[in-house]
Amino acid sequence: MKIKRPRWIVAMSIILLMTACKEKQKRVEDADLKQEIKLEVMSSNLKEENFNTTIDGKPVKLYWLQNKDLKMAMTNYGGRIVSLYVPDKNGQLTDVSIGRGSIREYVESAEAYFGATIGRVGNRIAKGKFTMDGIEYSIPTNNNENALHGGYKGFQDVVWDADRPNDHTLVLTYKSPDMEEGFPGNLSAKVTYSITDDNAVRIEYEATTDKPTIVNLTNHTYFNLNGEGSGTILNHSLQLYADKFTPVDEGLIPTGEFKEVKGTPFGFTSPHTIGERIETDNEQVKFGGGYDHNFVLNDKKENGMNHAAKVIGDKSGIVMDIYTQEPGIQFYSGNFMASENTLKSGAKDDFRTAFCLETQHFPDAPNQPAFPPIRLNPGEMYHTISEYRFSTQ
Repeated sequence: MKIKRPRWIVAMSIILLMTACKEKQKRVEDADLKQEIKLEVMSSNLKEENFNTTIDGKPVKLYWLQNKDLKMAMTNYGGRIVSLYVPDKNGQLTDVSIGRGSIREYVESAEAYFGATIGRVGNRIAKGKFTMDGIEYSIPTNNNENALHGGYKGFQDVVWDADRPNDHTLVLTYKSPDMEEGFPGNLSAKVTYSITDDNAVRIEYEATTDKPTIVNLTNHTYFNLNGEGSGTILNHSLQLYADKFTPVDEGLIPTGEFKEVKGTPFGFTSPHTIGERIETDNEQVKFGGGYDHNFVLNDKKENGMNHAAKVIGDKSGIVMDIYTQEPGIQFYSGNFMASENTLKSGAKDDFRTAFCLETQHFPDAPNQPAFPPIRLNPGEMYHTISEYRFSTQ
């Protein structure tokens, strides 16, 4: 038997349905408004007019990349990550990347490498010299008697050509001429920064050359997972998937050895806070003024990449997992930060308020026969990918 509902019940059902729809729409609008407010806060710290300029006759700009959760600001001056906003355990967007508020500040900075793309060769080359095919090459020494991160004017100080094909990708290209900073060969470099659907910052490096040369590209972002200006990083939890590291001399040049981390302050195969053993009476720690060492990654692949590191912000609950196709990672604990630069948040870059984890081939590789080589020949493609994946706990 068909039961006929009274008209007032039907009318009431329609009213309730319409009310529910309006409430749902209001929640969506409120969420959108909150997101707009967050974006306004970000842009108040980073004004596009402070990045729009010309250097060496080439235009410089600020570029925003985003997905539904992550927001990243970059500039093509030095191929730099300026800001990286990540949701913390309470859903609040937190800027985990140390940066400056204008191009002028980057150009005049006492720290050249904030967020930068590094090349041609990341890390140190002993005495700035290497020999290839019987020819000795000299790179300007800018780190005491050694060359660091490509010489005086490495890739952090050049203007990259930039293309933003969509709202989550920035493609940077740079042609480094033969013998720039002493490196042979005309090198065509391409670095693609993208934010993936699974909340990772993906960096894909490519390069070709017309003469035999050496290449070791990386990124030098300074991280604080509690947020820029939030204080020390010594209580961050760190795990490095590396059973060995490469010891260094007093000039931070590798000795050529591979040393087990077990039983040393370098044993991060299980989680430890960064500061737990940083003041240990250990020769290697003293040489670095803390941690400034290359770790030899275990060959444990996931989707073709080594799981290199896992870091957790003690206040924010932000988790950063690093995956890479590179054989090593340089862990730097902010030992030379000296309050010399004002950051975009207004805070100073105080001692050990940020850390770096640079995916790489090993330091001084051209002079160390036991290390994986970084030679690139004509007709070959230098190609490597690293990812910084974010979550919370």
